Amino acid sequence: MSAQPGLRSGSSPLAVRMRPRSLDEVAGQGHLLKPGSPLVNLANDKTGESGAVSIILWGPPGTGKTTLAQAIAHSSGRRFVELSAVTAGVKDVREVMEKAHADRDLYGVSTVLFLDEIHRFTKAQQDALLPGVENGWVILVAATTENPSFSVIAPLLSRSLLLTLEPLDEDDLGMLVDRAVESPKGLNSAIALDPDARAVIIRLASGDARRALTALEAAATAAVAEHEGADPQGDDLPIVTAELVAATVDRALLRYDRQGDEHYDVISAFIKSVRGSDVDASLHYLARMIEAGEDPRFIARRVMILAAEDIGMADPQALPIAVAAAEGVALIGMPEGRILLAEAVVYLATAPKSNASYLALDAAIADVRAGRIGRVPVHLRDAHYPGAKRLGHGKGYIYAHDAEFGVAAQQYLPDELAGTRYYDPTAHGNERDVAARLEKIRAILRGPSLSGE
Repeated sequence: MSAQPGLRSGSSPLAVRMRPRSLDEVAGQGHLLKPGSPLVNLANDKTGESGAVSIILWGPPGTGKTTLAQAIAHSSGRRFVELSAVTAGVKDVREVMEKAHADRDLYGVSTVLFLDEIHRFTKAQQDALLPGVENGWVILVAATTENPSFSVIAPLLSRSLLLTLEPLDEDDLGMLVDRAVESPKGLNSAIALDPDARAVIIRLASGDARRALTALEAAATAAVAEHEGADPQGDDLPIVTAELVAATVDRALLRYDRQGDEHYDVISAFIKSVRGSDVDASLHYLARMIEAGEDPRFIARRVMILAAEDIGMADPQALPIAVAAAEGVALIGMPEGRILLAEAVVYLATAPKSNASYLALDAAIADVRAGRIGRVPVHLRDAHYPGAKRLGHGKGYIYAHDAEFGVAAQQYLPDELAGTRYYDPTAHGNERDVAARLEKIRAILRGPSLSGE
């Protein structure tokens, strides 16, 4: 079988060959590509007289930052210059600015400067960009995977439009994979892609287009080699299978469907492992979800619920730690977000456990639903509106701060529920201290008559 584009050594990587040359070919990022949006206006401006603004693209790897920059330049006919903050310095930036300035004044050609990983530039290097951006010598399209609020200097931020890119969804990735299999620029239909293999590639990509195309190319190359070794003269196409994808990308083949049984089984095992204080099992199931491309926001939500439901007052710091991890994951994304999730999961799994808080609320809700409600005691009712005092509202109320120990001996529950106990703290962790303190509080609040003594 003759070699096909993408399957011969020395060719450009599949992800490079399949890069769109116009915004119409871009997959995903629909929220940034609506008619009249800044990116669309910039790409459609053939004259360079629309006063186009510089742009900072913020998003995870493989979401199309470089693609968008190149598509804008190619669509508008502008000169395109690409620099990487990893290798470029102030000297390189100034040379681009001088050339762009000359091209604009002498030939009327505007320049798009694409600066990848701008967060790696120092303050001095970013300062070198300001004259060109300020005077319109270049239209800066900068890309970063880190929050620009912390990694880009304020003067540059104020002169640029910040656009946030989202990870590609499964439909977008599927469309890219199918296009790469069929396109003459891609694999040119030289292989057959098994549906299960397609699903594995999409899942392992975790929203990253480059990762999906790289995995497809590696698996296709392996499939061709395997096919030619088994049947050199065979006319049937090499088949890319799920097992072949897993082998070529050096990832175990996880049977994990985010809408199927495995999704629910793994998250169930994760929750029960944390609740059961098995930190090793908790980390195992966390790793399975991360490697399967589970939405980290879903994991973070479950961690927050675990902190309140299964640890509660036994360690009141569990919930703030879980919330901080969730906020951190939303801020920095993956793969670094896994570090925050790991810390939170280890903390929760090793913390003392108590579900007393939410059981107490459930018991109170059960009473309310059953009609065991009663009227608010008169001394607790609002006494601020005209006529309230005439009705006796607030009469006899004791201000807790005026009482000894800050606890006043008075009834708070309705008469029908006087003496009811909903919250029954455990003897675990912090709740042990709460239990001792609560008994003293209840003794003061209810006094001999309400305590049944």
